[in-house]
Amino acid sequence: MKPARLAVLGCAMAAAAGAAVLMMGGQPSQPVAQAEPAPAMRTEDVLVAAADLPMGQTLRPADLRWQAWPADAVPSGFVTRAAAPGALDETAGSIARQAFLSGEPIRREKLIRADGSGFMSAILPSGMRAVAITIDTRGATSAGGFILPNDRVDVIRTFRDDESSRSGGSDVHVSETILSNIRVLAIGQTVQERNGEKVVTGETATLELTPAQVELVTLGQKVGQLSLALRSLTDAHQTEAAVRDERSESGLTVVRYGVSKQTPKR
Repeated sequence: MKPARLAVLGCAMAAAAGAAVLMMGGQPSQPVAQAEPAPAMRTEDVLVAAADLPMGQTLRPADLRWQAWPADAVPSGFVTRAAAPGALDETAGSIARQAFLSGEPIRREKLIRADGSGFMSAILPSGMRAVAITIDTRGATSAGGFILPNDRVDVIRTFRDDESSRSGGSDVHVSETILSNIRVLAIGQTVQERNGEKVVTGETATLELTPAQVELVTLGQKVGQLSLALRSLTDAHQTEAAVRDERSESGLTVVRYGVSKQTPKR
């Protein structure tokens, strides 16, 4: 073959190769770099509630389970398998002092070892007493029945002032706030809100009191009628000094001939 023909053939082959490269994008494909897998997250098993647990429920092993939790995000109060391998069985038999939601980590401060005692005695703080007072089932002495367990109330005593009645020739009734910011433990046999129930009715209200307050309430029931006034949630953590100041300013309400009058405490 003549050299001229070879040159033309070579040019044609080179042009065909160039056209093929242009059709493929102009650049030869580069290998795709594979991303390295992220390191596995370090976890720790945490004891959690296997289902919704209401306050007062005695826990069984089936109510609890271990759940993986990011090891760097485990607070010191959580129960872990590494620190307490037998916690699932050891926790069984305890009473839930507060309600738990499904999947909520178990904290020991929310549990009580009742050791065979009743629930009410188990949830009472040390040094406190539980005393039940009679209330009107229609709510006349309990804020219309809207007082729920764990609410805070004032205890009001209403009685007939015999001395003023004799001197004035007519019945004189007096009301006074004898206790303020008292926690309600139960209404009737209900110790918590159930199934979204917002109104609880019962014949008794069980209050959390000190021994001295127990004597005051017991005497108040004997010589008059006790009523409960519901307090705002914002007053739940009111200091004792503020409560004393509030009571000292309230005084007594005296009712004579159907007319009420505020007088200082005697």
